[in-house]
Amino acid sequence: MIDSLLLNITLIGVLGVGSQWLAWRFRLPAIVIMSIAGLLAGPIFGLIDPQADFGELFRPIISLAVAVILFEGSLNLDIKEVRGLGRPVFRIVTIGAFISWIAGSFAAHYVAGLPWAVAFVIGGLFIVTGPTVILPLLRQAKLKPRPAKILKWEGIIIDPIGALLAVFAFEIIEFLIGHNGTISSLVTFFLASIFAILLGYGIGKGTGVMFERGFVPEFLKSPVVFAAVILCFTLADEVTHETGLLSVTAMGMTLANMRISSISDMRHFKENISLLFISTIFVMLTASLNMETLLEIFNLQIIGFVLLMLFIVRPLSIFLSTMGTDLNKSEKLLVSWIAPRGIVALTVASYFSNVLLDAGFEEASILISLTFALVFTTVVAHGFSIGWLSKKLGLSMEGPPGVLMVGGSPFTVGLASVLDELKIPVLISDSSWDRLMNARTKGLKTYHGEILSEQREYHLEMTPYEYLLSATEFDSYNALVCTTFVPTFGRNNVYQLSLEKKENGDDLESLGRTIGGKVLIGESASWEELNGLVKQGYVFRKTTITQQFKYMDYLKNMNEGAMMFLVIKPSKKIEFFTRESQPKVETGDVIVSLTPPNKEKEKIREKIENQRNGKK
Repeated sequence: MIDSLLLNITLIGVLGVGSQWLAWRFRLPAIVIMSIAGLLAGPIFGLIDPQADFGELFRPIISLAVAVILFEGSLNLDIKEVRGLGRPVFRIVTIGAFISWIAGSFAAHYVAGLPWAVAFVIGGLFIVTGPTVILPLLRQAKLKPRPAKILKWEGIIIDPIGALLAVFAFEIIEFLIGHNGTISSLVTFFLASIFAILLGYGIGKGTGVMFERGFVPEFLKSPVVFAAVILCFTLADEVTHETGLLSVTAMGMTLANMRISSISDMRHFKENISLLFISTIFVMLTASLNMETLLEIFNLQIIGFVLLMLFIVRPLSIFLSTMGTDLNKSEKLLVSWIAPRGIVALTVASYFSNVLLDAGFEEASILISLTFALVFTTVVAHGFSIGWLSKKLGLSMEGPPGVLMVGGSPFTVGLASVLDELKIPVLISDSSWDRLMNARTKGLKTYHGEILSEQREYHLEMTPYEYLLSATEFDSYNALVCTTFVPTFGRNNVYQLSLEKKENGDDLESLGRTIGGKVLIGESASWEELNGLVKQGYVFRKTTITQQFKYMDYLKNMNEGAMMFLVIKPSKKIEFFTRESQPKVETGDVIVSLTPPNKEKEKIREKIENQRNGKK
């Protein structure tokens, strides 16, 4: 056991973030890697025990982290996004949640052997899925918009509902068995829930108005929001336990639908903080378990309960609640299977385990084992199956990494045509129908609209695209587009054309190194230069490097004036030739280049044209 608290904190952070990196690097479910890391560091090797190390601070740290994670998720719940899906989402979080509660309670009683009182508490809690597990899975799976939005909205909205349902069930039990429960305590609970919603709405509205009227400077906006989230959660939770989650959800949804100009900056900041919290909290929770809890999950009653929740309760609640909606069979199947439980289930179950034991329910001692068994099983099962199942059902957008090109021109149309022939997803975006006409004529996928507009979020699905090339005639606009989309694509995947040479070229050169994307090719790859070459007859060619025709042979035979733009690896990964770096070209790679017209072919073509004109 490590005695230094500072070393424990460092190890938790390294394990959490390291798990996220490993998951990204090897395309594995991040939640699974984090859970395994926590189990290895905690109960298996005994390096850390966060619950003992942090003492009384353990639960407040977990609770505040969950509040921030839930707020970050609700900050993305823009009502416009759910257009056309309002009915199924509403039914799932109401009728579906009720069916899941009742069916889960029966399973807990008849299969897990819990008394009715405990069964109804744990049945209410287990309706949660939550953003801590759903959002990482959605990032991994690349689902189509409809099922992805349903799962996201359900996960974020159902989190506080599940926690409140567990509290409500406990209040009912207290009232029925006559311990401390009275009619007034039930009324107080409902009033506290209403107060939490109004508090979240009020703080969210007040924060938004302050931002819009300039009462908060830009550099303080993210810290102010962070402090407001903590205040919102704490005030509500002090009134009634678990209502804080409802309050921060209401606050996030309020801000998301106020159309605040700086909302995107807040989202990026909160997403980074949320990712850090998810990474560390999962490690802390799993590392705090003991070997007795782990061994107890192999109890046949617990195994039977988990299987029943996966294969009976969840599908039953989804199929019954979505009857009469426009969801197709494939969407229902996917949503009915994907329901991983996460941090909220673990933290609230831990709270109720102690409360129910104090109330005299000895059977509640297995709640931690039961909850962890369900959490770990669903995380592993759904984490490893969501990609495969979504592909089988035709609901995945998984495929070769695509390229989003901004700016319709002969150059982008030519490059896009070659990528399209190579089965690489490609899309050309422009605000002008005229500039898109050539691309549309060639059957290329286009988006008509301003790429920087908020409307783009609702009309353009960007999941298939992992690279961005801004290729308009305006250097400053290209730099702005690349800078805007760095958080979405990553700094290494945004590119722009070379800056035009002007009298103050040195200033532009310096600017290009601090903002914008990587500069494509080199000094001669400006918009005017490239489109001028295309109009002169230069054509895009694709050349495969083989054992017989190596890269050195290609360079020796390359036409004078040709430009290499990118290399497509056998894995379909794309590497661009930039001013800063050159891809390592190997056997099996395909080089896409812009080359001068073949003079002999041009002469033959001119001769044929002359003959035709002569005949006429």
